[in-house]
Amino acid sequence: MIVKDSAGNELLAVIDVPEELAEQQYSPVNHALLVVKIGEEYLLGWNRWRQDWEIFGGCKEEGETLRQCIEREAEEELGLSGVEYTYLGLMHDKMAPGYFNPEWHEEYGGLYGVTLSQEMLKEIEANRADKEEIEKLTFYNEVKGKEKVAEIDETLLRYWK
Repeated sequence: MIVKDSAGNELLAVIDVPEELAEQQYSPVNHALLVVKIGEEYLLGWNRWRQDWEIFGGCKEEGETLRQCIEREAEEELGLSGVEYTYLGLMHDKMAPGYFNPEWHEEYGGLYGVTLSQEMLKEIEANRADKEEIEKLTFYNEVKGKEKVAEIDETLLRYWK
């Protein structure tokens, strides 16, 4: 186990498996997350429903690949399109009962990273569509130790240098 959050969810591992084999070798692969850096700063979004600062991403839709999932989520949450994301590995999680599954369960998700220029921040603010779920954006350094940052997401930042 790498880290356990206050709800009992555990990030068990980040597995080094090729992106094109991840969904063939592991199941269920049901989400993708994205670590975003603007210059040297990590960007986080405030999740209205979970009430914490998080990295970006979400659940796969039927028929989507991991890459299609992260591209769609990045467009919805950050207004990004035509950006090349770097696949970092497959997260293996043990999840507490919750909204998507009422029982303890294990699942997998793709982890991606991207570094953008400072100029992209204005484009992100102007183009991001999902301002209902992700209400606002900030840099990790602005909230670290002051506000609630999702523990697992905070740990995932170190996978993208």
